[in-house]
Amino acid sequence: MMKTNVLLSICCLFLFCLAAQGQQISKEELVFLTPEWKGERYTDGRPKVPDAILERMQLVTLEEAWAVLRNENYKHQYDDGWVMINPDSVLVGRAVTATFMPGRPDIHKVIDDRGHNRDKRIKSQNSWPIDLLTKRDVYVVDQFGAHEDGPTIGDNLGNSIFAKTGNGIVYNGAVRDINGLKEIGSFTSLFRSYHPSHHLNDPKGQLNTTLVGINTPTRIGKATVMAGDVVLGRDGGVVFIPAHLAEKVVKTSEIVRLRDMFGHQRLREQKYTPGEIDSRWSDEIEKDFSKWLTSNIDTLPVPKEQIQELLKQRTW
Repeated sequence: MMKTNVLLSICCLFLFCLAAQGQQISKEELVFLTPEWKGERYTDGRPKVPDAILERMQLVTLEEAWAVLRNENYKHQYDDGWVMINPDSVLVGRAVTATFMPGRPDIHKVIDDRGHNRDKRIKSQNSWPIDLLTKRDVYVVDQFGAHEDGPTIGDNLGNSIFAKTGNGIVYNGAVRDINGLKEIGSFTSLFRSYHPSHHLNDPKGQLNTTLVGINTPTRIGKATVMAGDVVLGRDGGVVFIPAHLAEKVVKTSEIVRLRDMFGHQRLREQKYTPGEIDSRWSDEIEKDFSKWLTSNIDTLPVPKEQIQELLKQRTW
């Protein structure tokens, strides 16, 4: 019986993947579009930033991430003005992207046929990307701001997404069942609006959306998103960090955090003036900072090994 269940599960997963592959970017194209990433990848080619980096990303502010990306000439990775579920929490994970466009019957039909040609039981297009989600993913959806009769995410799909990822979503459109989504608990999410209507997707009747891409480059507001980007959502804003810059963002944030802690402490102690702390630090202050790091290494909110690495790089 157990063997039969396992085989059924494998068959279902295979069929879901067949449907998704109809619109999913190829592994070769995904690798081609993310050449700066030299680390581990999923089997479909999506960059897999290590969990340890995601853990450290939880403390990064939008300002810190934005500044690093701006300095690297990535000027279109941030968007704001979002409504949030759990606005006091932080959303961090690896992006899985889906791009929808206003429904058009001829395009929708051929996409549907390609997805369904192996098994008629395969679900609707809006579920195909969700079937690909894994732990620590963030489902990032361009729903072109669709509002009335547009929501494809309600509490049923929300629970499915959370079960697969342990995360919420970034959804450029309206959601429904808002109370049910809030009841999920840790479903920290960003979306554009709420509407009690539901998604209509009958090619013979009303057709609101058509899925045109899975893990293809996606525009979310004013930001460009690539599958495998690290999503950092908090305080009503979201930044999409290219995988190859995630570690740099984290390390820069940690240095800024430590310097701020040191500077604030020394200002409270009145050891230095605001002008001395706000400007380029003198050699005396830098030496004091190094001593402070060594003395407080076991109590600072940055991994000890990271502080030790920082100290090795310092020349004072």
